[in-house]
Amino acid sequence: MPAADEPLPAQLKDWFDEKRYRFIAGELATISTKFDEKRFLKQTLTGLDERSLMQRLHECAVAAEAALSGTFQQKVSVLKKLAPRMDHAFVAIFLSDFVATYGLDEFDYSMEALRFFTPYGSAEFAVRAFLQSDVSRALKIMRGWAADENEHVRRLASEGSRPRLPWGLKLKELVRDPEPCAVILEALKNDKSLYVRRSVANHLNDITKDHSEWVLRRLENWDMTQETQAWIARHACRTLIKRGDPRALKLFGFGKKAAVSIGLTLSAKEIKLGDRLQMQAEITSESSKPQRLAVDYIVHYVKARGAAFEKVFKWTELELAAQQQVVLSKTQAIRDFSTRKHHAGHHRIELQVNGERLATAGFDLVL
Repeated sequence: MPAADEPLPAQLKDWFDEKRYRFIAGELATISTKFDEKRFLKQTLTGLDERSLMQRLHECAVAAEAALSGTFQQKVSVLKKLAPRMDHAFVAIFLSDFVATYGLDEFDYSMEALRFFTPYGSAEFAVRAFLQSDVSRALKIMRGWAADENEHVRRLASEGSRPRLPWGLKLKELVRDPEPCAVILEALKNDKSLYVRRSVANHLNDITKDHSEWVLRRLENWDMTQETQAWIARHACRTLIKRGDPRALKLFGFGKKAAVSIGLTLSAKEIKLGDRLQMQAEITSESSKPQRLAVDYIVHYVKARGAAFEKVFKWTELELAAQQQVVLSKTQAIRDFSTRKHHAGHHRIELQVNGERLATAGFDLVL
């Protein structure tokens, strides 16, 4: 992440711009008299405009290797002195990328270097090269990290071993069998740091995509009266709850079929791209007892060739008293994102309560 007082650039790749590379070169030059500043800048600045964010990050590691003198360990020693001077946590990831790129043959030394670097810029991407090379050896070290006094190192034990880390190498062996990571996840389920607990939840949520039974069996043995464990479990099951998985819903008290009547209305039958759609749901209890409800909504987006794909969104969770009626309101932005492009046509919206789809409405999107 950037420094607290640094605004986000228009393009994230500009975190690695000429000014940043010159800053790094200047710092390295003061640390090592043998550092070849001209070579570093030529390597990083030539072809800069054509490189993506991650390419710019990697090129920084490549340039450091070319411009520093000595052995791999001597170069890492220089980079360790650079780490506290780095003014940008994402840019500092290049330090761990250097280790992953050039240090696989010095496994134990490199893993310790990643432990050192991760508080300055997360080593979650870099450590995956070592997991891919020798998963048993890497996890043995990472299990020790789960007990480290530094929250960044503890988080690395979980985040680095996530089977499907976004932007990271997919760890196919751990996708097939998550059991080797169980010791790490169990060790961190009561961690005092929300930063660490969020990683554990995301790790477990990754696993639900391939082994939901494995996750649910484990969570059913957790103590949900412990706030830390309950928080992790709820966030770990978010995908399963959206899917209406009965076992996940039951784990959090939403296992019973909702005894309700539903009305779902939309603010318009036709909207333009860029508009905001207002949704209103009237939920009326038809039970003589209170009910716990998990309310989600599903948007059926039109694809380029006219078919549709659905995306589930969390709406709310509530306690509905006997015979009570509640009115929920929600606004949905209908605009293009980097991950989703809209197409003209009829879009359907469904309301889901405790995993069951109970009401539907629709609108036409005009581009």
